[in-house]
Amino acid sequence: MFSHVVIFWTKPGVSRAVEDLLDGAERYLRPIPGMLHFHVGKMVASPRGVVDQTYQVALNISFPAKKAHDQYQAHPLHLEFIEKVFERCCKAVVVYDFE
Repeated sequence: MFSHVVIFWTKPGVSRAVEDLLDGAERYLRPIPGMLHFHVGKMVASPRGVVDQTYQVALNISFPAKKAHDQYQAHPLHLEFIEKVFERCCKAVVVYDFE
């Protein structure tokens, strides 16, 4: 299994950035074939000090293998998401990939 976790920080001056990022992930990313699991959502507040609460949206996708992830990265819908949603809405991102 290959896991792809993306943490998004939205641009403060972009109206509806969080909603547009969530909607865009559902529209452009969820339909890409090859995923075992797809989950995108908003940060949840926590009283625990070890929980990062500085981001706004997270994406968690599981693939059967790294090859499926690599195909996802090159898929036209993923590239369209980057161009139409990510670049407009996000100021920063951190990606965690692991097997």
